Amino acid sequence: MLGKRKAYSAATLVAIIIGLSFMFVKISLLFASPLDALAHRFTVAFIAVTLVFLIKKESIKFSKRNILRMAFLAISYPLLFFGFQVFGLVYTTSSEAGIVQATVPIFTLIFSSVLLKETSTIGQKVAITFSVLGVMYMVFMNGIDGKAMMLLGMGLILFSTISQSLYQVLARKLTQDYSLLTITFYLTFCGFIIFNGFSLTNHLINGTFSEFISPFGHLNYIFALLYLGVLSTLVTSYLSTYSLSILPAFQMSVFGNLTTVITIGTGIIFLGESFFYYHITGAVLIILGIFGVNYFGQKKERNSELEKVAQSMSIKA
Repeated sequence: MLGKRKAYSAATLVAIIIGLSFMFVKISLLFASPLDALAHRFTVAFIAVTLVFLIKKESIKFSKRNILRMAFLAISYPLLFFGFQVFGLVYTTSSEAGIVQATVPIFTLIFSSVLLKETSTIGQKVAITFSVLGVMYMVFMNGIDGKAMMLLGMGLILFSTISQSLYQVLARKLTQDYSLLTITFYLTFCGFIIFNGFSLTNHLINGTFSEFISPFGHLNYIFALLYLGVLSTLVTSYLSTYSLSILPAFQMSVFGNLTTVITIGTGIIFLGESFFYYHITGAVLIILGIFGVNYFGQKKERNSELEKVAQSMSIKA
């Protein structure tokens, strides 16, 4: 039970950090392009995780089996998740993308059932639906402008959503064989190589390498980068992997919808954005969904334990 509470706390903290990160992403994009910001972000994260390894004096075995298994995880996140998301947003609005990405718990539930053989109760399925509807309702009320959704953009965002769901399922499976720090290192290293590779290649082709370095001359950018690289990338990767080592993948995915509530709250408090009735309605649905999934999950565990006790007593009798 204590382990579950720690996992719930870690998942909640991940949602809070990511929710606040949108404000820092806006700051970083004032000084750098999205691709450069991603490259710098994963560079900071990679330096930080390397320092952790040096301090703890841990080692990583780079066997072919390790690399192949981690490669599948890294392909889903960060490569496909960020790649599909960035290019999908070129053809569709962030509000429309938010509606599609609110379906992460649904895809995670499907993948976890097929790949991990995880089971969920009817109550948990209903609770997931409440949480998803809460996000979709808020995003819809907050930004849909009536335009027809472009098929290509929505398709790319859908693939980004599927990639995120697949990552949560694959990460849970790998936590059975690898330490949390090892998984975090691999993901951070892959993000560092992939995004720096794309960014530097782009600058070398266009002869704009100075633009890759210039953002570091701004203190606000460095501060935002430290938050995004250390907290929003490294710490959240570690905490989410920890939560997935204890919680079912679909249960963990529901906490992601809390990010929407945090993001809206941050905008209202720090950026002076408007606050409407549908923010409260959506937030209530999301929170009900999160508590519902956990409540029915605990109820299922208690029933399972009672069944085991009853079976043991009948055997003794």
